[in-house]
Amino acid sequence: MRRLAPCLALALAAACRPAPYEVPGGLSGSGGGGSSGGGSTGGGGTSGGSTCSEGSRSCAHTFSYAGAASSAAVHGNFTQPPWTVAVPMAQQGGSGPFTATVSLPWGAAVQYKFQIDGASQWIPDPGNPDQVPDGLGGKNSEISEVTCAEWSCAGGSGGSTSGGGSGGTTSGGSTGGGGPSAFDWRDAIMYFAFTDRFVDGDPGNDGQPTPGVDPSEDWHGGDWAGITQKIQDGYFDSLSVNVLWISPPVTAAAGAWPSDDGHPLTGYHGYWPSDFTQPEPHFGTLADLQALVAAAHGHGIRVVLDDAMHHVIQTSPLYAANPSWFWPLQNQGVAQCVCGAASGCSWDGTPGTECWFTPYLPAFDYAQGAPRDYTVGNAIWWVRQTGADGLRLDAVKQIDPSWIQELRSQVDAQVEPPGGSHFYLVGETFSGDKTVLQEDVNPTMLDGQFDFPLRAQIVQNVLARQGSMQDLDGFLSADLGYYGPQAIMGNFLGNHDVPRAIEFADDTPAWTDPWALGKERAWTNQPELPSDGAPFQRLGAAFAIVYTLPGIPLLYYGDEIGMNGAGDPDNRHPMYWTGYSQGQQALLAEVQKLGQIRAARPALRRGQRTSLWSGPDVIVYGMSDGSDAVYVAVNRGDSAQQAQGLPAATLTDQLGGGQVTGPSVQLPPRSAVILAQ
Repeated sequence: MRRLAPCLALALAAACRPAPYEVPGGLSGSGGGGSSGGGSTGGGGTSGGSTCSEGSRSCAHTFSYAGAASSAAVHGNFTQPPWTVAVPMAQQGGSGPFTATVSLPWGAAVQYKFQIDGASQWIPDPGNPDQVPDGLGGKNSEISEVTCAEWSCAGGSGGSTSGGGSGGTTSGGSTGGGGPSAFDWRDAIMYFAFTDRFVDGDPGNDGQPTPGVDPSEDWHGGDWAGITQKIQDGYFDSLSVNVLWISPPVTAAAGAWPSDDGHPLTGYHGYWPSDFTQPEPHFGTLADLQALVAAAHGHGIRVVLDDAMHHVIQTSPLYAANPSWFWPLQNQGVAQCVCGAASGCSWDGTPGTECWFTPYLPAFDYAQGAPRDYTVGNAIWWVRQTGADGLRLDAVKQIDPSWIQELRSQVDAQVEPPGGSHFYLVGETFSGDKTVLQEDVNPTMLDGQFDFPLRAQIVQNVLARQGSMQDLDGFLSADLGYYGPQAIMGNFLGNHDVPRAIEFADDTPAWTDPWALGKERAWTNQPELPSDGAPFQRLGAAFAIVYTLPGIPLLYYGDEIGMNGAGDPDNRHPMYWTGYSQGQQALLAEVQKLGQIRAARPALRRGQRTSLWSGPDVIVYGMSDGSDAVYVAVNRGDSAQQAQGLPAATLTDQLGGGQVTGPSVQLPPRSAVILAQ
């Protein structure tokens, strides 16, 4: 029998609500409403009614093209996946304008282009003067805000406007503005917007500097309003990003805390939870987070919340009220069982689920039902209140498997049926041992993990130029299907715990060991941004591999422009938006193009990889899903190289343009081609 969660108020002596996943005690939202089943927006109409909330409305919109053409189609950010699906346009009676009518969410910001006569080049709508940059030197047509005189409701009811207004946020309901339609996570391109360091959209929640803390370890003002601003500006659309991963939303530790490098730091990163029932005030209010999710959904972007569920900060009211929910610090026969710091308290195996990360981060004892029910229930509550589409689970190697199994069970029961789309669970296991990652990837636990072994192999062989590309080819061949047929892994080059990817790609790499943490240069002798273009070209070649393999490509904020930095905290500088060097501009354009190519080619998202040829500096492989075939060739070397093993046919380079004829092609230094017929 499944256990029901205790009430989520911090003081368990308070009266418990009867439902297993009710509102945590004291959490202030943006009103009431919403179904206890977690699938409807608050304040809205129901099937058969005459009105519904704006977050539940959709508008029938007709696209029209009156130019001369034999065929026409419309592409945009409103299809799933965005820009990939062509919506055919038809002529009435074989004459007149081409038209297509689609359903668009109320309040959505829509960008689109027309594809005329099946051409590979798409054009803006000649009949719509409103245009925005497409990130590739051209323009997208734009509908800045979808509204209509007559709408349809989520349950099928219709009505006419009465009071108007725009938006898409809920009035306290559970879907955060109405979730987008069913989504295949193989089609995802993910971006980690590290909240505090991304954009300061609301200076009013910045707070004051923390005494005694260096600015690099203090709050910088990034917030949910800033991320929402970039969603609305179309930045993520320009990267073909359709999944946003954001930092943990719960209240983080206050004040300054000691670190192992002697520099006091704050909880700006979000990984030291204090109050699971309240949003982090530096990031904004619950309404701000709901607005972020609503804006993302309006752009066809899913949102993945980070969940740090291994521990709490020692000053947390939860720890004070329930000390028995946590492993004792004196454990495994040592006075302070800190992970990796004492014999018997390693990061691995059973001790890894019992040790504390630091002496001020008590670790939950998930062998007990009460703390497991509390934190699982809290995760479900945040999902239902915000309309989030997935969870990134922190440090799952240190989590009792029963916790992950219970979360999956409750997601299946509480989230997926009303949501109508699969809810993605991805884990973080910082390990090069593929068997450790694989243990938690199955239908009863995780959909996938961030692929640290793959990241290490690409960094070593492509960026740092250690070993050969034949080593990478062998790794990829052995990796095929390793995590199971349903696994959707996350492929990445950088994150917030390792040096910036560009530092491995420099002419003389700052580090050649892909597992280096780079802490020894985090405060002194910090690496500078490369002055020449070669490191950015190497990083672009590595991204070409990341974007053309099975799994979800992940961008760590700033890696699309090759931001520099050693280990934490030098790898967490605030994102900058102007002043890019020529190398950075070229890298950004290449990453944007890679996103478009992946979105347009089913073989890259859903296909299987076949090894075709490899040499010391070159790798060649194919991706095919049966109906689509793409060929990838990458040269890491500093001189031109021959790529072999390609089809004896004329192929078009999807990345750089132009045509080549196989079975071999000359590759410039530090370059990639993505070829298709």
